[in-house]
This record gives sequence, C-alpha cells and structure tokens, in this order.
Amino acid sequence: MRFGLRRTVLVGLAAALFGAAAPLAFAGQDPVPAPQPAAGAAPAVTASPVRADGRRTLSRFPVNLLRGTVGVFSTDNIKPLLIGGAATGVGAIFDDDVAEAIADPENGLGTTLEDGAAPAILGAAVTVLFVTGRAVDGPRYRAMTYDLMHGFLINAGYTTLLKEVVRRERPNGEDNLSFPSGHASNAFALAAVAERHYGWKVGVPAYALASAVAVSRLQRNKHYLSDVMAGATLGYIVGRTVVRVNGKPLEAPKGAQFSVSPVITRHSRALVAGVTF
Repeated sequence: MRFGLRRTVLVGLAAALFGAAAPLAFAGQDPVPAPQPAAGAAPAVTASPVRADGRRTLSRFPVNLLRGTVGVFSTDNIKPLLIGGAATGVGAIFDDDVAEAIADPENGLGTTLEDGAAPAILGAAVTVLFVTGRAVDGPRYRAMTYDLMHGFLINAGYTTLLKEVVRRERPNGEDNLSFPSGHASNAFALAAVAERHYGWKVGVPAYALASAVAVSRLQRNKHYLSDVMAGATLGYIVGRTVVRVNGKPLEAPKGAQFSVSPVITRHSRALVAGVTF
C-alpha cells in the first residue's frame, strides 16, 4: 500500500514540475526560429548564417559569457521569477510531508537519474556537443550547442553561489548545500535552451526528463521540494537568458565619423567639416 502511495506521489510531482515548465516557457519569448534567407536572395550555399554572423563565435565566447551572466538580471525574467518563486514558496509548505512520503534513498531509478545527471557527466556531454557544434555546418545545432555550454557554465556559477550563501542542510543531513538543487537547475537550464531552439517537439521530452531528475533528488532524500522548485526556476531563467542574449544582433561599431558639406550662399562659398562620435 505504501509503495503504491509513493509511486502515485512521485508521478504527481513529476507531472507538477513538468506542468510548471509550461507557464514559465510561455512567460517569455517564442523559440528561436531557424535563420531564413532574405527575400529574393539566392539560397545560401557557403558558410552558414550562424557561423558568419559574428555572434556565437569562439573569439566572443568570454564576452558572451559575461553578457549572459549579467543578463539574468533582466526585466524579461520577472514573470518566470515570480511564477517560480511562488511555486518554491508553496513547495516549502510541503517540504517535510513530501520528504516523508517519497524518500527512498536506495531506489534504483533514483540512483540512475542522480548519476546520469551529475554535474561532471552533464558537463562532459555538453562539452562534446559544443565541440561537435563547432565542426558541423547546421546553423540551429551550432547555436544550440553554443548556448548549452553558456547555460551550463552560468547556471553552475549561480547555483554554487546560492548554495554557499543559503547553507541549507539537506534532508539526510549530508551537508549544508541543499538549496537550490544543482541537478534540477542543470537539467532545466539545458531543457530551456533546447526548447528555445527547437520548440516543443524537443521541449516536451527535455522538460519531462528534467522533471524526472528533479523528482529523483526528492526520492534520494538529497533535497526538499522547495530546493528542486528553486533549482528548476533558476535553470529555466538561465537557459532562456543565454538564448536571448546570444541571439541579439551585434551593435554597429562605434567610432568617429567625418562629414564634409558644401555651403553656398549669394556672397560666399565654403566647406563645413564635422566629426560625430
């Protein structure tokens, strides 16, 4: 009877986390469309637009990383922050009840998801995708793998910072790094990037897997419900931010501009030179 109750609670929590991704996603922009040629232009047969646009390049990697880190504090993220913050607050009310109902540290599925979504494993996978993205000519795939790397790095930084600041004890007493869940934040950051580039055909399985990873942390008794809700919110915000920031057109280069204009009147002739910055 207890096993049946635990399984029901697990399925319900996974569905709730997955459902929470929908209002978060629709609180932001549309998924990034594939680059399209200009009207009347001949089909591109040389370098891909993403490779040639000067945005997601290796030389701009550090600058884009900084822009993505700062970009998290954008008004564009207010709606998902409010939604995720409210979900985290509600989750905190049921932290102890959920932990008591579904904690099963020796569960095989929970262990598998925990190991498979470990930061080292995800980091290695993202690195492989990033490297392959530099080698292929598919614009959308190249852009996504670039953003996956940025999302993973930025999310790791913010997650680590929050853990060290909050210092919340885990339900199992292992350490004081419970809030927020790093597994959940990583999973949702990568899912958000994938959904922004490929839409819901990829977003649905990505968010479903991220939700399963988040629930596995509860089952393993490594996190409270509010920990995984906060992690999911943080990851989603980071993921959507890097896609938005990296996808912005480059600003026109700034510098001195010189102009010379003739002035002709009835009694004089002259040239007027000007400099603008």
